[in-house]
Amino acid sequence: MARKLMNAVQYDSYGGGLAGLKHVEIPVPALKKGEILIKMEAASLNPVDLGIQKGLMRPIFIPRKFPFTPATDIAGEVAEVGTGVRKFKVGDKVVSYLGLSSGGGLAEFAVANETMTVPRPPEVSAAEAAGLPIAALTAHLALTQSAGVKLDGTGPKKNILITAASGGVGHYAVQLAKLGNTHVTATCGARNLNFVKGLGADEVIDYKTPEGQALKSPSGKKYDVVVHCARDFPWSTFEPSLSTNGKVIDLTPSPSTIMTFVVQKLTFSKKQLVPLYLLPKVENLEYVVKLVKEGKLKTGIDSKYPVSKAEEAWAKIMDGHATGKIVVEF
Repeated sequence: MARKLMNAVQYDSYGGGLAGLKHVEIPVPALKKGEILIKMEAASLNPVDLGIQKGLMRPIFIPRKFPFTPATDIAGEVAEVGTGVRKFKVGDKVVSYLGLSSGGGLAEFAVANETMTVPRPPEVSAAEAAGLPIAALTAHLALTQSAGVKLDGTGPKKNILITAASGGVGHYAVQLAKLGNTHVTATCGARNLNFVKGLGADEVIDYKTPEGQALKSPSGKKYDVVVHCARDFPWSTFEPSLSTNGKVIDLTPSPSTIMTFVVQKLTFSKKQLVPLYLLPKVENLEYVVKLVKEGKLKTGIDSKYPVSKAEEAWAKIMDGHATGKIVVEF
């Protein structure tokens, strides 16, 4: 039996930017075992969405095929459940991570796997929830796994620097870090200084000032950990500001990051540059949703766009200066 049609935003080749996006009508996807169909309420965009369109993930076969419907971070209501689904029923409000290779978020309906979907409590809006999967989970992984911060406030005191702290990952990283026993120094643009202070950062530096360019703490602290959410800072900039065993967690690792990491391993360097790649876990998504419900974590929303103006949201993420998250609503 033919599936009914739905509206979606797609592109059908690498490159193309804004001009490559097309509003189309396509069949509502059919479900396989363990999948759920979500009637979309909100999706958030991430820099990786641009990278996929540019072809940066082509070597690992992402996307799997064209035409491709972008966006992986979504919130909505369960409209249908596939065979074998146990955790959800029609009408449930949910948050889900769709996966980079499949995407599907910029459409009226999206297919999610039960294993990467969690309930959305009524205290958490669709827009707040849609911001979480990639950005909040990246911040959570960097702090808990790579940096060893205990978010229950136990553990030794750590001095942490968070670069690009007003962005998608950075604004979550500041809030999560302050749940632990940390002193947080943060960098951002001048217009976002008060925003980042409001997230709980102890010190905030305008990244365009000499202190910001040198990544120096105003109080002279050496950093045990740098959660590096920005780009284009060489290791030589970080090294003088690190403590004896300080580490820089690079969230957008380049080939030079990997080379530096390998050389430091081979030379037993105490100071380290560590690349980080997100492997989302459903229990961590449950955890950050719970923090939002409890008022301990907030999604800063830069702007919201109806799906009919998805190109404007895409242009905003291309600009690279969003404060918090960019959300598309349905």
